[in-house]
Amino acid sequence: MALLTPQGVKKVFQFQKPEGREHLRRLLNWEKFDEVRDSRRSILLDILYESVIFAVGKGFPWVEVVEVVKFTEEMLKETTGCPITEAVTILRNKLRDHQGQFNTTHLLALCDYFHNTFLRHYKLYQYVLGQDQEVNLTVTHLEVCAPPQPLPLAEGKDSALWKHEQQVAELSVAEVQKRTNLLLLKEALHLEQEHELQRKFTKDPAQQGRVLKREELENLINEAIHIQIECLKELLQYEIQITFDILDLKLQKKTLNLNAPVPFPLSVTGQPGQDESLKFNKAKKGKKAKDKK
Repeated sequence: MALLTPQGVKKVFQFQKPEGREHLRRLLNWEKFDEVRDSRRSILLDILYESVIFAVGKGFPWVEVVEVVKFTEEMLKETTGCPITEAVTILRNKLRDHQGQFNTTHLLALCDYFHNTFLRHYKLYQYVLGQDQEVNLTVTHLEVCAPPQPLPLAEGKDSALWKHEQQVAELSVAEVQKRTNLLLLKEALHLEQEHELQRKFTKDPAQQGRVLKREELENLINEAIHIQIECLKELLQYEIQITFDILDLKLQKKTLNLNAPVPFPLSVTGQPGQDESLKFNKAKKGKKAKDKK
């Protein structure tokens, strides 16, 4: 308490609450503590800080504010574990002992303060400050990702226009994907055709060097033609389907472009849209003047 001076408590009051509580802790010569893990000491510091706020608010001189803080700390220590009747007696005796330090008005204000706070919630004070509490504390560190920096408003777009551009882009991507699938199918059919021809025309080692008869040669040629026709048929069917799909996508894009939303005109001088608006208003005023004539 040696550091608890009138100038010290004046600074406690002038600071914001976090800085004021920290300054009061130094004035009380308390060691720094963990506010979360040592909740009892944190609550006790809150009580002493509130006593400073109370005394200043009631107009106590700074010297008496120091005495109020000492009075509060002594009262909390002396009533630890006592029944409320004994606590009332302790409060009465301490108020009598401090009659020379406070005038009658301030003494009554101090009595009312302890009656309305400490005695009214006496059991709660005893439960929190008078016995050890079992603390089950779980600390979880969470990483908070800040949202990305927004673009300048001048680069913004109307929501309808943005949605329209996204739809057009999706259709363009789908068209490119269709063409890519067609190229991949052509390559796959070409490889399949080569594989089938190689399988058909690969001779048995025992038959190598033998001259083919006319009928055998015709069968081989027919089989080769049949393989090529089947591959070509499958390719043509797929090409026709892809062509129809691409035409449908183009039609959808054309329809979207015909119904594209009109960009909202900017109101800044010299920006597109303002000149058109001014011309329209002038033409409208001129037409009204002619009608009046």
